[in-house]
Amino acid sequence: MESIALTLRRAGFGVFVPHQDGLEALVMRFANDPLARHKAAKSVNRFVHRAIFALDIYQIVERCRFLVFNMNGRVPDEGAVAETAVAFAAGKPLVIYKEDHRTEFNGSDNSMITGLSYTFATVSRIPDIPAELLRVEEKLAALGPSPYQGGNIPPHMRGVLDFGRKVWRVLSSVRPGGASPEEGMEKLAEVSDLAGRFSQLAPTTA
Repeated sequence: MESIALTLRRAGFGVFVPHQDGLEALVMRFANDPLARHKAAKSVNRFVHRAIFALDIYQIVERCRFLVFNMNGRVPDEGAVAETAVAFAAGKPLVIYKEDHRTEFNGSDNSMITGLSYTFATVSRIPDIPAELLRVEEKLAALGPSPYQGGNIPPHMRGVLDFGRKVWRVLSSVRPGGASPEEGMEKLAEVSDLAGRFSQLAPTTA
């Protein structure tokens, strides 16, 4: 993942890597801190998963121009499959990277996953990813803009995007050098408060 991100940055792309730039990074950084085991942190942890989901959906649908799915592994990562499917439905140019020869079906990958690449193909060399993204973007542009935007996004999805946008603003306020444990817990508490309000609104926006 880091090699892919580095290659994209060198090619001039901005990159969002969930485990480095998302809420996961803040959560995992303080997972073993005594503050995280405090009774007050339990209410925070209860809403973290909702916030992670909303932030990733916001990044995919609204903020990011492309998606790269690292398909390496004995089986594809479940979260990455869901993210790729969302990007496909939103009409985002995407590339599936795989150099791992393990497959599910006697030498072939699941067509429900490889089909998300638009070409039923995967890229096996990291240096080829930037150019392939641009090629896919050009092909999709020739078909016209995706209708999956604005008022055509389902109401509940719009609520998720709004929540994810707010979580991203909170994370963006963490100073570049990284948060102290106290600041980290403050940010998680802020995200938890947002998540709590979102969960109360969710039934009416569904």
